[in-house]
Amino acid sequence: MGRGSAVYRRLMLALFGNRLVERLVTRFGARLASRFVAGEDRTSALLMVQRLNRIGISATLDHLGESVRSLNAAAGFREEYLRLLDGIRLQKARSTVSVKPTQMGLALDPECCLRNVRQIAERARKAGTSVCLDMEDSRYTEATLDLVRQLREEGFANVTTVLQSYLFRSEQDAARLLQEGIALRLVKGAYQEKKEIAFANSEDILLQLHKLIRLHLDSGAFVAIGSHDDRVIGEVRSYAERTGIDRSLFEFQMLYGLRMEEQAKLAGLGYQVRCYVPYGRQWYPYFTRRLAEKPGNLWLVVRNLFR
Repeated sequence: MGRGSAVYRRLMLALFGNRLVERLVTRFGARLASRFVAGEDRTSALLMVQRLNRIGISATLDHLGESVRSLNAAAGFREEYLRLLDGIRLQKARSTVSVKPTQMGLALDPECCLRNVRQIAERARKAGTSVCLDMEDSRYTEATLDLVRQLREEGFANVTTVLQSYLFRSEQDAARLLQEGIALRLVKGAYQEKKEIAFANSEDILLQLHKLIRLHLDSGAFVAIGSHDDRVIGEVRSYAERTGIDRSLFEFQMLYGLRMEEQAKLAGLGYQVRCYVPYGRQWYPYFTRRLAEKPGNLWLVVRNLFR
């Protein structure tokens, strides 16, 4: 089963990496993407956050876009995040923001990226919220961690990041970041990586995710668990109950459009739940990674066509 899932993901990522497929999907697929994307503008996204907040679910907002080709484009994304954070503050929304470093120019000019993220972190601090620097593919892992550390050294305690359990290096990274007091979101990972640096088998990825979660729960540090997997959610709930770990020390994070009823159920049971709410016009990379995660997501999109 694990091998089959890995093959499915590789095939889907290869398919969606084809330029002709990309043109066809982006031209005709906006309705399909609406299953996983809250809208094309921040007004739509903030309305969704209000709805989630009313049923006890917090949010993290992600303005979609990555790997910009110019620093002007990066500046445009930065300004959108600044306006988004103003909206969060004015609406008193329970929401953080998630930012991709390459969207801020990391691949073009790391210093410019640092300046852009610094402005976002400062605005987030004024809004009383935090910034999570998303982890992209492994080419940017080290640079992203360096960026987080630099901002933390400058006093931005509201900057957090993500570790992907499919990377071999993540266990060592987690131990080090834990010592440094940097809060993490732990996920399985959704990019295509080489076998020399990452697990391909889903059971190996799951095992490492369990290790990383236990490491944080046992330490008493706060951890965000990004998973829709019942095995992960059930294990966290059971382990926390057995060991007396307070629910304030962890939260479950899930994606908009996936297992929304389960998110509401967990919130109703008193667990902290945060929904990852993406919005924007550059939805194709995000959308295709969701479809590549498992066949069930593809089926959800197909069913959406006939609603």
